[in-house]
Amino acid sequence: MKRTIFALSILVVLSLVLSACTPTQAPATQAPTEAVTQAPTEAPTEAPTEVATEAPVDANSLPRNETLYFNGQQWNAVVCWNPYSSNCNNAMALAQQDNARVPMFETPYLYNMLDGKQYPLLADGDYAWDEGMTQITFKIKPAAHWSDGTPVTAEDVAYTWASHIKYNTQFGASNKDYIDTIEAVDPQTVVVKAKLGADGKAVNPLLVQAYLSTNYVIQKAWTETLEARTGGDAAAFMADVAEDVVYSGPYHKFFSDDQKVVLIRDDNYWGQDASMFGKLPTPKYLAHVIYKDNAAGSVALAQGEVDVSQQFNSNIQVLWLNYGLPISTYLPEAPYGIGASLPTAFFNKNSYGLDQVAVRKAIAMAVDFDTIIANAMTNQSATFTQVPRSLMNPTPGEQALYDHDAVKDLQFAGKDIAGANKLLDEAGIVDTDGDGWREYNGQKLTYVATCPNGWSDWQAAIEVVAAAGKGIGIDITTNYPDWGVYQTVVTNWPLPETGYDIFMMWSDGAGPTQPWGRIRHLISSEFAETTNNWNGNWGGYINPEADALIQAIPTMTDEAELKAAYTELVKIYLTDIPSFTLMYRPQSFHAVNESVWTGFPHEGDGTNPPVPPLDLTDGWSIAGLYNLVLVNP
Repeated sequence: MKRTIFALSILVVLSLVLSACTPTQAPATQAPTEAVTQAPTEAPTEAPTEVATEAPVDANSLPRNETLYFNGQQWNAVVCWNPYSSNCNNAMALAQQDNARVPMFETPYLYNMLDGKQYPLLADGDYAWDEGMTQITFKIKPAAHWSDGTPVTAEDVAYTWASHIKYNTQFGASNKDYIDTIEAVDPQTVVVKAKLGADGKAVNPLLVQAYLSTNYVIQKAWTETLEARTGGDAAAFMADVAEDVVYSGPYHKFFSDDQKVVLIRDDNYWGQDASMFGKLPTPKYLAHVIYKDNAAGSVALAQGEVDVSQQFNSNIQVLWLNYGLPISTYLPEAPYGIGASLPTAFFNKNSYGLDQVAVRKAIAMAVDFDTIIANAMTNQSATFTQVPRSLMNPTPGEQALYDHDAVKDLQFAGKDIAGANKLLDEAGIVDTDGDGWREYNGQKLTYVATCPNGWSDWQAAIEVVAAAGKGIGIDITTNYPDWGVYQTVVTNWPLPETGYDIFMMWSDGAGPTQPWGRIRHLISSEFAETTNNWNGNWGGYINPEADALIQAIPTMTDEAELKAAYTELVKIYLTDIPSFTLMYRPQSFHAVNESVWTGFPHEGDGTNPPVPPLDLTDGWSIAGLYNLVLVNP
């Protein structure tokens, strides 16, 4: 009933929108004539000239024809602007990940999920391994400079790494076992020395290469200022708000409160040099209103108050098919986005009874995944019949990496109530007191399934998970804390013994280390039972056999050996069920309203390299900001 009322309310809002604006044609899909069409290769020219522009009085007077509005990334107020911190909750400016977020801080290279390549950003040309595969060398672009006008140098790269190690940041801790040192040979030349194995080669070449497109270069001089005011205290160093931070990217902070975050373009940005983009990004402002939930964000998208939506929008196709709104997605047909990540329900091993495989597997088997995909995802996902569950995303490259027949008997498509009940009965986990609920060793099995409040697709999925419990005699209720609370609980071990028994978190999407990186983050014990854990394995799963395979894969070169290793990892995962995928999800949701801006990435838009649908902020997707043009200039 609630779903029906909500749907009707959205239709009423849309009818109001249509009374003011009734576009008659589908949104354009072709690229603008001045699109960024190739990776930059030209030599640098003279430094950019400052362009004087008049700033508005406040963030509420942003010119609409200069502002690109987002939703779905920022859910609470920004905490800090510190690129050394992993707790800034600053979604518009900070995300050091497979496709790093680069409007404000920049990486040497940009990863492109569509072709699997790393393109130079701060770096000048491709990086190169030495013959023995012990170190990588690359150079810094002569044109690259900081927001204070000083050049970006190899010493900045080296000092960034040294600081990560000195203060044990998340980024240093997650790479120190694979990178030995990062050194500045001269002002432009960087050498990344890998930790070596017994064979004299890099222990993990995948992670050494990935570091170059996932981690920011931070100015040495500003880092020294930060060190001076925090007195060498690691906690203070990472907790500093960093309002004075120096950056190298095209945007920086203009305004931030609990209602809105706004970045403003730096018209002295070095990337307008011919060695990079050759011009400034089109929008002067990047603004993100902090909406209460997905429903509010969807209304804003329909009304043209949002240009780029990285949130789940239920039945997105209705907006253009039924109402003629100038809204589109990267793919014109279902699933509308590129399925790359696996939102996953994790089991808290501290919760009573969830240390039993039979309980975990029964819950997973009983879940009606088709309902999740049809209702929660509104078919913006492949089904588990179309793409049987494993540890791989639905892309052809990853699906080819394991033996499907070898794990066929372990794969489940869901809604197998009979099979789940049989499994529990055989394990002796039965209802002994006749109240309709099963007990384990005399204690009733009762759990709370949870995810962040306002994330409507996740909440709908969790409701289906909870409903599965009724059919198998396990009492599962739901609870939805705010993201600000949720994130502090699930990323810090130990998890509470109740309240977060089954909880949703994401998995890696497409990136330079996948699918190895996703598998590592889902089940490697290196992340189990840790604090400040933004990597994965949040339920605390430990399996030495899986660990050994995860450690071995990065140095494997034989395709048959690699396939066998991945197949074994899928077997382990589907046998132990430490967590289970609920849906296939796009790397990022990417719906755009073209009433103000056009030129957004679309399948077949002709850009070369192709610009991925990552909301014009992540990895090579940043190139899309240079392709935008006003609909009515």
